[in-house]
Amino acid sequence: MNRGAYFMSKKTDMWALIDKNKRNTVILIGVFLIFMAVIGYIFGYAYGNGYYGLALGFVIALVTGLAVYYGGDSVVLGISGAKKIEKKDNPQLFNVVEEMSVASGLPMPQIYVIEDTAPNAFATGRNPEHAKIAVTIGLLQKLNRDELQAVVAHEMSHIKNYDILYATLVGVLVGSVALLCDFFLRFTFFSGGRRSRRDSKGGGHPALIIIAIVLAVLAPIFAKILQLAISRRREYLADATGVQLTRNPLALASALEKISGDVEVLEAANRATQHLYIVNPIKSFEERAKTSSVFSTHPSVRDRINILKALANHR
Repeated sequence: MNRGAYFMSKKTDMWALIDKNKRNTVILIGVFLIFMAVIGYIFGYAYGNGYYGLALGFVIALVTGLAVYYGGDSVVLGISGAKKIEKKDNPQLFNVVEEMSVASGLPMPQIYVIEDTAPNAFATGRNPEHAKIAVTIGLLQKLNRDELQAVVAHEMSHIKNYDILYATLVGVLVGSVALLCDFFLRFTFFSGGRRSRRDSKGGGHPALIIIAIVLAVLAPIFAKILQLAISRRREYLADATGVQLTRNPLALASALEKISGDVEVLEAANRATQHLYIVNPIKSFEERAKTSSVFSTHPSVRDRINILKALANHR
């Protein structure tokens, strides 16, 4: 079965997929927390006390988690240059969002606009009650109403499927793994001489320190790959859920074609926020339609378009 085909069958229960999505989020967060605990314990044990490392890992995850959970969306919107607008500023956009809000049964999200002529959009927030949708000026200028509605439906689907919570929490945990590993490597580098003098007095075994250093280098890479793999799957699910809202898969396919084929660079995007957008805004437009790798934040746009067209043919 090719990628995304699991939702193409008419027999597929989308609600079951959404429930599974939520369960997988809880499981994944649990795995990351255990991962943090194990890494922290190994680092601490390498230097004589595993419980200190365990405590440090949990403190880093807790502090960064709380900070990003309650303020992460504001940071993302701020660094993206997004400005909140009212209905009088763009009645058509508000009407489209209101339609998709009613169709999805979700509260009306706050709407933001990014002053950039490259077409793109993303959703953020910790839950449907605190959700925000941001679109670029380019999206409003270059897409027709049906295509705009399809993009908004896709972003509303991320909200409905609780992908915005996933992106926030898992992003925090991946960042916490990187922060903990960076802390350990810096501590090892700056205390190398003193460490060697303490080894003879019962400190950590040199072999354990080497293992911990290798883990510190590899752990952030593995954590990032795991995050990206599941993020790509959620893009397929958001496409499918969005089509359920609009009943128009070809509109989303057309929107993806225009966004991925646009030559303008989205200046507001960066490596920290690229995974949020409907199409990866960082890669050059020639590369966006190629097959995605393990380090891709998004599945292949060409795959997504083909799946949507096949879905239209099966209607």
